[in-house]
Parts: sequence; structure tokens; C-alpha cells
Amino acid sequence: MTDTTHFVAPEILYQDEYILALHKPAGVLVHPSWIAPARTPNLVSWLKQQYPEDTFHTLHRLDRATSGVIVFVRNNKELAQKIHTLFEQRKVKKTYWCVVRGWIDEAGTIDYALKPIADKYADHPKANPDKEPKDAVTHYRRLACVELPIPVGRYPVARYSLVEVKPETGRKHQIRRHMKHLLHPLVGDTKHGEGRHNRLFREHFAIQRLLLMATEISFEHPDSGQTMHFKAPLDAEVCHLLVQLGWQHLLPRTEHPEV
Repeated sequence: MTDTTHFVAPEILYQDEYILALHKPAGVLVHPSWIAPARTPNLVSWLKQQYPEDTFHTLHRLDRATSGVIVFVRNNKELAQKIHTLFEQRKVKKTYWCVVRGWIDEAGTIDYALKPIADKYADHPKANPDKEPKDAVTHYRRLACVELPIPVGRYPVARYSLVEVKPETGRKHQIRRHMKHLLHPLVGDTKHGEGRHNRLFREHFAIQRLLLMATEISFEHPDSGQTMHFKAPLDAEVCHLLVQLGWQHLLPRTEHPEV
């Protein structure tokens, strides 16, 4: 990894002999990808620089635009395979926060199968472009809502919700696609969202990113039986935005920014 111009190093949330949890900044790739030029900075390359003697196994992925907690196993392929099985059995609990357009229902479950995305930039050129839809389940709970005196389209005001999301499955862009299915797309989503709302947040709040944050992940350690629970703090700019939207009461005391 040689080009570090735009690379923001992750925060180490937890590490022991075999498990490493990081707080991935928004805009950083997890591993080398077809969507980026060769030698684009990414977490896997950064880990190889920091721990040159270690081998890291990726347990799950976060989209480049998503920030938050991500967990790796190092130097233990057998443990990585066991935790992969936990993901397959839906025994890993993941929590995200996101900001969506409109006032979403207080709570609900989205059970809507998603067809695997064939992306000429992100997927291998030989990937099958015509796969059958796979089951996808997402639980959500509205944490707060706001009405802004800013016209959007034919509406004189703009409405948004802060949502806690717990995906039961792990399909590509699942949260983003499920929220679009409900007609509540994520703010900052340039693929599945709405440009006019993305522009509003850029122009009025200087937000240039996708507002999707992986806040927590937990699972039972396959060998010790210990509950492994990792939590990532919200980025400073996201905390500042929540204060601007009047949602500061939802921030832990340690995450209150100076305003």
C-alpha cells in the first residue's frame, strides 16, 4: 500500500491473540477491489503493514462508504471458519444506525428477497450476472425524526428519521436496498438514494458521506463460549450532525461534540 493521500487509519477497538476489531472510517476499502485502482489504500493492506508477521482473515465486510466496527481473525484459520459458520447460522448480531428520508414507521421487519447485484466495477468480470434472489431480513426501529424548514422538490419542508437497523441476513447493500424498498432511502446513498436529499445534506450540513454506521457486533466465541461484543463510536462529523438535527440526547455522553 503506497498511496496514503486519502487514507484515514482505523481505530483499534479491541485486540487479543486471535481477534482484532477496528473502527473503519467512511470511504476506506476493506480489501483490494475491482472498483478502485491497484494500490488503493485498504484495511487489509494497512494490517499487513502494522503486523507484517501475521495473517488476517476477513470475517465480514462493510461497504466502502460505510463506517463502523469490523472484526478480523489473525493467525487462526480454524477459528475464522468457526465464526464464518456463526454468520451463516445467523448467530452474529449486528447493529447499524442510519439517516433516511421521511418519517419511517416506529418499528418493523423487512422480509424482502434481494437479487445478487451484478456490478461491472465491483464484481469479477466472470461473475454470473443472473442469480436468483436470496432471502433477506432486516429489523428496524426509529430512534428520532425531524422536520426541517427546507423545501425539497414539491414539498415545503424536508423530513428525516434516525433509524437503528439490525440485519438478520448479510446480502450486498441489504440495508440500503431494503430502505429504498420502503421508500425511505438512506441519505448520502449515491446508488440507491435520492440526489436531491443528498444535495440538501451537502449544502446545509457539509455532509459528503453515506449516513450508515455499523455501531455494534456481537457473537459467542466458538471456543471459550465468551460473548464478544464490540462497539464503534460515531464519527465526529456524524455526532455534530445529530446535534444540529436536535438528536443530541441519543448520543452517549462521551460522544458529545463541541458545538
